[in-house]
Amino acid sequence: MKTALPILILALATSLPAHSASCAWSAKMEEDEGGSVMTASVCGGPKGDAHLMLTCFAKPVLSYDLGAAGGQLEPGINASFTFKAGGKSVTRKLDLEAMYNYFTAELSGPADPLLALLRGKGEATVSAAKYGEASFPLKGSGAAIGKVLAECGKGSGGEAD
Repeated sequence: MKTALPILILALATSLPAHSASCAWSAKMEEDEGGSVMTASVCGGPKGDAHLMLTCFAKPVLSYDLGAAGGQLEPGINASFTFKAGGKSVTRKLDLEAMYNYFTAELSGPADPLLALLRGKGEATVSAAKYGEASFPLKGSGAAIGKVLAECGKGSGGEAD
């Protein structure tokens, strides 16, 4: 999975618009080194250039692209981010995938509290003391995340040779 994730992140970075007029959740097949993988994504932040992306190999993986607010980050870092929505809050440590400048975390599975929060209604905010705050709409998140979770463990990507 470690080798498939950077390739997937590159595919996402080249396929997502730099600025979208409408930030809404979507789920679609994205190309990965090992084939296609279902990916749910949404844009947000003040300029619409931040992204949350969810993919699944054996377990769900959440990626957070800070957009222009992130600048060029130092390799090997991690940070605690707090996700808030619907009166609930989940704090999670995310590790930087330095080559693509995204923070990522492998989630425990479909029942992970962070996934439950992201399936809510309204808006989610993601914040860290050092990186500020970005807001993301949750409209359509339940369906998009459900499509990704339905593909978990099916082995469509990241298989070893």
